[in-house]
Amino acid sequence: MIGRLTGVLAAKHPPQLLIDVGGVGYEVDVPMSSFYNLPAVGERVTLLTHFVVREDAQVLFGFLTAPERTTFRHLVKISGIGPRTALAILSGLSVAELEHAVSRQESARLVKVPGIGKKTAERLLLELKGKLGSDTVAPASPAAGSHGDILQALLALGYSEREAAAACKALAADIGVSDGIKLALRALAR
Repeated sequence: MIGRLTGVLAAKHPPQLLIDVGGVGYEVDVPMSSFYNLPAVGERVTLLTHFVVREDAQVLFGFLTAPERTTFRHLVKISGIGPRTALAILSGLSVAELEHAVSRQESARLVKVPGIGKKTAERLLLELKGKLGSDTVAPASPAAGSHGDILQALLALGYSEREAAAACKALAADIGVSDGIKLALRALAR
C-alpha cells in the first residue's frame, strides 16, 4: 500500500492535489484542514496517505498529520461513513474539535458538517467514544467557559467556526464574556 508520499506539489484544486513524485503525478484528496496548511505550488511536501480501492475507483487520501489520518481511519470504519463523508468531517472540524465533541457528546457540532444528519451524528458519537484522544473531560475553568460562550455567540451571529475560533484565540485568557464579544467583533470587522 501507499503509506506516504514525498514530492513536489504540482497543483492545488480543493480538495485535490497533484504531487509529482519522481515524474509520476499522484492525485490526492485532502481535508481542508490539511489543504490550508500546504506549502506553495512548486515546493516539496510530505503527506501521510490512505489508499482506498473500490470496484469503480482507486482513490488516495492525504493528511499532513498522523492524528488526522488516524481519525480518518476511525471514521471510515463506522457503518454508513465513507471516505468522502470522513473527509467532509475533517474539513469541517479539526481533530481536536471532533475529540471535544465526542468527549462531551455534542451532536450539534457534528450536524453542522454538510452531509451529517442528527442520526448519523449520534451514531458517530457512540462509535467514536473512547477511540479518539483521551476522551477525558477536564473540568472547565472560568476562562475556558467564557471563551466557549464567546465562540457560541459569534457562531450565532453567523460567523464561520474558523473566523470565530481565530477571533477567540486573540483574546486574553481571563476576559469576560461581554468584553470578549465586543473585542472579537471589532477584530472581525477589520
